[in-house]
Amino acid sequence: MRQYRETFTKWLLLLSVAVALSACGFHLRGKPDLPFKSIYLNVAVNSPMGLQLKRYLKASGIIVTDNKKDAEAIFQLLAESQDQKILTLSTVGQVSEYVLYRRATFSVTDAKGKVLLPPSEIVLKRNISYNEQQALAKQAETVILYNDMQTDLVQQILRRMEAITLTPEVPVDGAEGTK
Repeated sequence: MRQYRETFTKWLLLLSVAVALSACGFHLRGKPDLPFKSIYLNVAVNSPMGLQLKRYLKASGIIVTDNKKDAEAIFQLLAESQDQKILTLSTVGQVSEYVLYRRATFSVTDAKGKVLLPPSEIVLKRNISYNEQQALAKQAETVILYNDMQTDLVQQILRRMEAITLTPEVPVDGAEGTK
């Protein structure tokens, strides 16, 4: 009887959590709903961020073309950098904390050159503690943080591209119906 009561209580608790989550509007983020079907990526060939962006776009059903003329939108990565600066020093003057920066500047235009998303910059930063006795581990942690920041950058770029609104072309007065 006691086991039945504990099982029932667990199921009731699980059900109440599920109902609470569904009532608050929580849902997993799905694929981005971009306003175009094809895109040309103007990024450096060896850019890890460009490769990751291409992979995410393909996974969301967007055609990534190798020709600007075949694309509805053109993504241009204007600048990409990562940097590390000293954040704090210990009382004896040794580095105890760094701040890692990852930046990307990009823009999106349509095939005719109309700006859909003006040059935008995303800057991410992460703090990392440093200990000279754990230099190799901290170096590996830095690489992991930079990779995580790259993934965050790609996600933010996709969300900004998702916010693009395409306005239908309106004919100029008198242009329609003339032969």
